[in-house]
Amino acid sequence: MLYQGDNNMSMQDNYVTEMESLLRDLAIKIWETPELGLKEKKSSALLAETCLKEGFEVKRGIAGMETAFVARWGEGKPVIAFLAEYDALPGMSQKVSLAQEALEEGTPGHGCGHNLLGVGALGAAFALKRSLENTGTAGTVCYFGCPAEETITAKGYMVRDGYFDDVDAVFDWHPADINTVNMKTTLACDSVEFIFKGRSAHAAGNPEWGRSALKAVELMNAGVNYMREHTIEDVRIHYVITDGGQEPNVVPARAAVWYYIRSPRRSQVDELSRRIFLCAEGAATMTETELEIKVTDKCYNMLPNKTLSRIAHEEFEATGVPAVLPDEEKYIEGLRATLTKEQLEETFRYNKMPLDYPNLMHKEILPLEEDGEVSPGSTDAGDVSWKAPLAHVRVACKPVGVPGHSWQAVSAFGSELGMQGMLTAAKVLSRAGWRLIENPVLVSEAKAELENSLIKEPFKLALTPDLQPPVT
Repeated sequence: MLYQGDNNMSMQDNYVTEMESLLRDLAIKIWETPELGLKEKKSSALLAETCLKEGFEVKRGIAGMETAFVARWGEGKPVIAFLAEYDALPGMSQKVSLAQEALEEGTPGHGCGHNLLGVGALGAAFALKRSLENTGTAGTVCYFGCPAEETITAKGYMVRDGYFDDVDAVFDWHPADINTVNMKTTLACDSVEFIFKGRSAHAAGNPEWGRSALKAVELMNAGVNYMREHTIEDVRIHYVITDGGQEPNVVPARAAVWYYIRSPRRSQVDELSRRIFLCAEGAATMTETELEIKVTDKCYNMLPNKTLSRIAHEEFEATGVPAVLPDEEKYIEGLRATLTKEQLEETFRYNKMPLDYPNLMHKEILPLEEDGEVSPGSTDAGDVSWKAPLAHVRVACKPVGVPGHSWQAVSAFGSELGMQGMLTAAKVLSRAGWRLIENPVLVSEAKAELENSLIKEPFKLALTPDLQPPVT
């Protein structure tokens, strides 16, 4: 039976509506000035300063990252947190257009919708704060400014340094092409750079004097690629060579390769990394080069919380899906027309939707599924979910089938589609937060569920004290 909220629920919606102009302005400003992870100085400052104006206490530069911050308002329990992200993707500049057309060639773009994500979470935090303030109810609202999600960087360090220690519940959301409360888990991940140092020489005149660091990288990659046959099916290992020398006529004295190592469980990633480290050490031995292994980030798989997810799902159903304005119909049709039949079919299968789904925008809320399915991606919100109960909402901000990290996604996330989805997310998350304020027993149930999970598999910090964020 759907939870029937009282007038306080419509009060949450009203607060978001009152803030609509502010939220739109923030989202567009961040979309127009995209910044890469750990360099989001303008975006971070804009959100932090807006929190200050709303009356939050703001602590910036936390966990060793200049663009990370936490904003708090209120007193007492429960402590309800909202996660914000605001980093963009490299080389994805794009206008709100039906053709691939950069705003500024070669610059970043918000292909994952983090311009909407951070602002939607802000709207939820502000609406919950105003409800507590105007009703005189006890409770604390936390808004976490989390940089560099695309490189799974920030939240693990924030967890390690104790910023989530007193949090009772966390709500998170992401722009998507469907409307759902996501109960899928994710892949745990290590981000590691392998740096080889050899000896330069004239590649034609005196090759015997050289010890090629690039050859070490190539041998390591070959070893890892042969190892793939002997891993479980859900493993994902991918790399880029970040330094391969300067010119063919000089034996490279330095070379580096950057790996993501992923698997469904944290313990599996630890074992995979051990084996990959052996490949690197073997390559260094074969080439007589020196090896430096630099671990930059580690994250856990997501641990969905059924109690919080059920609450978020009920409030999503009460709120309804994002509005689609008549003026947007031609834009939606044009953007969908840029996708191939194969792209659309793949998306429908992944989302468990019929291949002949008739609507260009998703107009339903998918049923809440609790089957523990593994999503192929990774997120540093995984660490948070092992520290405090967490629910993750996905809201349609682009036409069905538009892939993430695409120019079409950047276009949609700067359009009216993105704005409507963001406003819906703010309402859903603020309503879910208020449910916990009104019903403290739900907080106890969510925390008990997490504690039971931790009995089966304890949480051990993946990021050890010696590791530091990869700030340059």
